[in-house]
Amino acid sequence: MNPFSTLGISPKFDVDLEAAERAHRELSRALHPDRYLAAPGSERRSALTKAIEVNEAWRAVRDPIRRAEALLALQGVRVEEKGPQGDLRPDFLMEMLELREALAEARASKDWDAVQAMAAQVRTRAARCEEELTAGFARGQGAAMIAVLAEMRFYGRFLDEVGAIEDDLAI
Repeated sequence: MNPFSTLGISPKFDVDLEAAERAHRELSRALHPDRYLAAPGSERRSALTKAIEVNEAWRAVRDPIRRAEALLALQGVRVEEKGPQGDLRPDFLMEMLELREALAEARASKDWDAVQAMAAQVRTRAARCEEELTAGFARGQGAAMIAVLAEMRFYGRFLDEVGAIEDDLAI
């Protein structure tokens, strides 16, 4: 599935998220099951299938990691979750390991300030990666962005863990 064509937007990393969201809402309204109550079963199923595709396209486009993966797929570059990470620097991997250990320690000691400080640091790094992806895709160097995408995945998982800590601490 090409999420860009599903939403009727240009396939680029630096997508106008407001326009994409508007397209999603308009398509969702047009495909809403209530509009097909009196329609034959095949038409209802078709509309439901299209509505699912529209929702999945919106989820892909609004997530920078999934958006980059979709663009790479359009270029014929297959990127999997456990895809090539050999391009990641060993010092980056070691740093992420140490940061995750520090996060686990902060969680165990319920040191909310330390958790927030690490989260802010990782959000800043993730934003830099997103800027690098924007520039790389704009220059037509999508395939060269695989290592940056892998870094963003690390940051995303780290921030997911921060979210779990927030839930545990009910903050």
